[in-house]
Amino acid sequence: MTLLKFKSLYEKYKLHLLIWTIFIVYEVFILGFISGRFRQIGAYAIVYIANISLFYSYAWILKKILTHKNKLKFLKIIILIATAIVAYVAYSIALFILFEKINLLFLPEGTPTLGLDLVLSGIYRSLAIIGYSTGYVYLIISLEERSRVEELERQSLVTQIQNQRLENDLIQSQNNYLRSQINPHFLFNTLNFIYNDARKKAPMAADAIMNLAEMMRYALKRPEASDMVPLSEEIEQIQHLINLHKLRTANTINLELEVVGQLFGVRFPPLILLTLVENIFKHGNVSHSTQPALIKIAYEKNNLNITTINMVNDNKGKHTESHHVGIDNINKRLANFYGEEYIFRYYRDPLNRYITEIDVDIPSPLAKLGA
Repeated sequence: MTLLKFKSLYEKYKLHLLIWTIFIVYEVFILGFISGRFRQIGAYAIVYIANISLFYSYAWILKKILTHKNKLKFLKIIILIATAIVAYVAYSIALFILFEKINLLFLPEGTPTLGLDLVLSGIYRSLAIIGYSTGYVYLIISLEERSRVEELERQSLVTQIQNQRLENDLIQSQNNYLRSQINPHFLFNTLNFIYNDARKKAPMAADAIMNLAEMMRYALKRPEASDMVPLSEEIEQIQHLINLHKLRTANTINLELEVVGQLFGVRFPPLILLTLVENIFKHGNVSHSTQPALIKIAYEKNNLNITTINMVNDNKGKHTESHHVGIDNINKRLANFYGEEYIFRYYRDPLNRYITEIDVDIPSPLAKLGA
């Protein structure tokens, strides 16, 4: 793991290492050969550690000043430069004192004494390092700004592509919607043609076609799951369903539909009533001679009561299990619309009849209009 960290740091800072190596080699060897003067290795090491420390510490603080939204930036930069120069000169003097104390080990002959020359040399060196560091900071800020602009451009391009995709999807959805409108229109026109053609030749088939067309038209309305529909429309679909079964069985079914009360404006969750009636035809005995199936819908005194009664058809397998799939779905839908403000009962009585009852209070729309 340590080797991996070292490799990671090397990859990150290898350009820094290369530039500092070139700079140090240039100053030590090229200038040393030109001037004919070389210092001890220890002296060079301490001096360049100071230079590198000044370079990066100054760069770090300067970048903070330039990139943060604050006032008096110019004044802060002046104070930073002055502080950096004083700190570097003080460090140079401390180094000189250290060298003087260990004169025999580190200091070569001809080393200048502590004085103005050393201070001026420190100021010159610190200003040079500060200049390099300032250039480095502005280069970094420029590269970061360029990278930020490129990222914004990339995000803008991605957004444009996404918007184009959304626009294409919208066009496709619109086309699909138009296609879905055209297909039912063609279907209903065709059914209407067949109905008119069959009305004289086969009246029963024509009635079946008409009932089927009305049920399909209602199904294509596709009300939202959270919407209620007029209860009268659901009753119309029940009547179409009953008519279809009567035509299919040559009018042998024994079923009564009873509606009590004024249903104008009364709304109810869709498909619940239809599910109850479909269960009667699927699992009940609707051809019993003495026990007719009953669908009763009563709306009185702001109370809606829906009751279904049918003889259980014991000849059909798994009728109990199938009943409960639809029943559970009805219970969930009622709970979703009415919370706990409803009653839903279903049971099998001693006469082998399956009975369901829905009881819910629904304020009269007429009363609201009067208010």
